[in-house]
Amino acid sequence: MCGFSGFIPHQSIKSSHYQEIISSMTDAIYHRGPDTNGYWGNDEAKIMLGFRRLAIQDLSSSGNQPMTSHSNRFVMVFNGEIYNHFDLRQEIEQNSRSNFNWIGTSDTETLLASIDLWGFEASLKKIHGMFAIALYDKKDSILYFARDRFGEKPLYYGTVNKSFVFASELKAIKKFPDFNNPISRDALKEYFQYNYIPCPLSIYENIYKLNPGHFLKISINNSSFNINKPEPYWSIQDSISCKNHKGSERDILSQLEQSLESVVKRQLISDVPLGAFLSGGIDSSLIVSIMQKVSSNPIKTFTVGFENDLFNESTQAALVAQHLGTDHTEIILEANKALEVIPNLSHIYDEPFADSSQIPTFLISKIAKEHVTVALSGDGGDEIFGGYNRYLWAPSLWNKISMLPLSSRALLFRIINLVPRSSFNNIQKIINAYLSKAGGVDSLETKVAKLSRALLSKSDTEFYFNLVSHCSDPNLYVKGSRNINNLERFLSMHKTRANNSALNFLSYMMLEDTLSYLPDDILCKVDRASMANSLETRVPFLDHKLAEYAWRLPDSMKVRNGEGKWALRQILYKYVPRSLIDRPKKGFGVPIGDWLRGPLRDWADDLLSKSKIDSQELLYSKPIADIWKQHLSNKNDCSDQLWGILMFQLWMENNK
Repeated sequence: MCGFSGFIPHQSIKSSHYQEIISSMTDAIYHRGPDTNGYWGNDEAKIMLGFRRLAIQDLSSSGNQPMTSHSNRFVMVFNGEIYNHFDLRQEIEQNSRSNFNWIGTSDTETLLASIDLWGFEASLKKIHGMFAIALYDKKDSILYFARDRFGEKPLYYGTVNKSFVFASELKAIKKFPDFNNPISRDALKEYFQYNYIPCPLSIYENIYKLNPGHFLKISINNSSFNINKPEPYWSIQDSISCKNHKGSERDILSQLEQSLESVVKRQLISDVPLGAFLSGGIDSSLIVSIMQKVSSNPIKTFTVGFENDLFNESTQAALVAQHLGTDHTEIILEANKALEVIPNLSHIYDEPFADSSQIPTFLISKIAKEHVTVALSGDGGDEIFGGYNRYLWAPSLWNKISMLPLSSRALLFRIINLVPRSSFNNIQKIINAYLSKAGGVDSLETKVAKLSRALLSKSDTEFYFNLVSHCSDPNLYVKGSRNINNLERFLSMHKTRANNSALNFLSYMMLEDTLSYLPDDILCKVDRASMANSLETRVPFLDHKLAEYAWRLPDSMKVRNGEGKWALRQILYKYVPRSLIDRPKKGFGVPIGDWLRGPLRDWADDLLSKSKIDSQELLYSKPIADIWKQHLSNKNDCSDQLWGILMFQLWMENNK
């Protein structure tokens, strides 16, 4: 796991400054690779590459980057892991016309040899792993980029003052001379819609994220360059038409377990200490169970808990760890610990990002790094195997409400919104008093507000959009943006179902979450939090062959009898008793609403002040003041929207 940066300079940049520039850019992402650094430049093509290394495989200098291929044609910087690279080495040796002499044992050398032999795009289709790649072809003067299939590793690119720049994180790009790209107000609207900025946008104009599963070519001619349109080399949609497996459920589960065990074994390859995150939920418990099964020593596991029982899963995680016999470490997250982390969030995430579980994710990564350099996680299980709560009830609910005329639903919407929001807080307290042992519910008011908006949906696609939106209308907050309707934009960009009749509503939601929420929220959160601590994370559920197999499972093996991830549960029951697993899903949330009324109030008051917001000339201060007042008075729980605003304000404060 590493980080890289680079640029193709405009002729206004003096060549005598190239080394200083690339050093500054690369130093900005020191945390991604504290072990070594390296640089490569081509005066003729005027291209510079910089690299920071976190040594995981082949700890010797033979694994250092930038690395040049054996043919001397290609030079590459590469962030990630290729899990099947030893298999590729055997294939390369068998296909080489002469004896192949390897310099070291790194996957970087393997990847370059593969590109030498089969070419760039063909090699992308062969490799299993997580990666962001920048590859320069010296013969044809072409700069290639690629990002892994699900977006585990980040890659930003674009232009700054007519120069082409790229890096693993925005903080490196911002070190380029005279960086002055304005904030993208369109991206800001998307941010308030989802609490993250979806690909290919970034917070800055003319800077983009490369979409997962895509590659990009930059043709270089003297001091000029031509940016081609990104092209896909893989897509999960290709598995949609092959929905069902042959054979009995027993046979399918056996094959799934064997595949998962094979993936976990492959991802245990490491020359440094390795462990796993353990929440006590289905996904992480299954990954840890298989890790422990194939390991001769206790696996190191890590979890984070909360003082608030409604959000606390550490007790269950400890019981799972005890049953499996892992070497377990846990921390309890108190409000004062959150206060210590929050001021650094905007620096860690580079652009506005408002998934509040970013706080415990950072802290668990920090604790894990004290013991290991690599940690496996259970991320991806929800999207691939049907784990989110909305998968359980949204299809049946939509079938019911779509039978009602829109006028009747509009009337129901108005009635619901006449009920004081404080009433839902009281209802939530009553429910939790009766269901305390089962985990209770949280954010009932927010859920009801989303559902009431969803009543007005004209299609199940729009229904999904309303369920995943954090703001009814971003135009209420953002000044001066183009009058773009995010719903219309969403509907125009997401026409997958119209092109594939096999995609029912459940599958559609899972696909959309896989294409956007997974890379732009979940994987972004984990990558930035872990790499800020120089910790590599690996995600076995996102092995693309395993994901393709899972996608072809019938819906009944994902959602059954009111439970998600049915197939994973059946496998997990072989390792862990049902009593430790069958409980309500809590996710990885934090009690932000209570914190904002308590220990975080002064901090929030300052960031949300009218004078500060008005001086920035980006947001309208009045609607923000209104929801802050409602939240403080306990009239409404506005923590979801407020956290998004606060994370943007914090980002603005630290990026003046």
